[in-house]
Amino acid sequence: MIVWALANQKGGVGKTTSTVTLGGLLAQRGHRVLLVDTDPHASLTYYFGIDSEELDNSVFDLFVQGKNLQKEQLCQSLCPSSIDGLDILPATMALATLDRRLGNQGGMGLILKNALNLVADEYDYALIDCPPVLGVLMVNALAACQRILIPVQTEFLALKGLDRMMRTLKLMARSQKRDYQHTIIPTMFDKRTKASLEAYKELKTLYKDKVWSSVIPIDTKFRNASYEQLPPSVYAPKSRGVFSYNTLLTYLMQLDGVE
Repeated sequence: MIVWALANQKGGVGKTTSTVTLGGLLAQRGHRVLLVDTDPHASLTYYFGIDSEELDNSVFDLFVQGKNLQKEQLCQSLCPSSIDGLDILPATMALATLDRRLGNQGGMGLILKNALNLVADEYDYALIDCPPVLGVLMVNALAACQRILIPVQTEFLALKGLDRMMRTLKLMARSQKRDYQHTIIPTMFDKRTKASLEAYKELKTLYKDKVWSSVIPIDTKFRNASYEQLPPSVYAPKSRGVFSYNTLLTYLMQLDGVE
């Protein structure tokens, strides 16, 4: 199972949209996909019409069980979507208490990785939607993945958030003695504005080949798709935004050696 974490220490840059769209495209290509919501705001969960506060099990329970988690318990937390081959591991508001309740316990950084290993034979891909805060949840997501996808809105305030994210990756790489493979994805690009053009230019100057060579444009179809609780690739398969994500997905699969 290939695991991607979508992370950035700034909100509103397109993490959830990217998670949902890439997940939908993977499922449409015939892959078995698990979308993991680790954000207490549960945007990914609500996107698919799941009221996580009404559920008996969620990502939170993985951390409560910790090393004692069994595959059967994990499977009880999974929610099928309306898309064949696409399942959701939902979040709840209780995740906001995780750092305070369990953050000081030993071995908390690998809970999610160990949980995903239990269902590694059931899925081809797992995509983790991260909260915009460095804590137990983001640390777990980064430890569990093979590649970090960093959506960055093409405006200068978002570049500041990216700078914090890159410092976090360096700190974690040093502490865990591993090199984090990462790809920066320019999002919400508007070619009509000088701000988008200059921000994209700055991205390429600062981060060079770590930046995907294309962009995800602003596309109102994304908002409409979320209203219909469908991945954009299902709601508007011929939209320009979906076309860009499809190109991105092909690029990412090639990076990971998957045809």
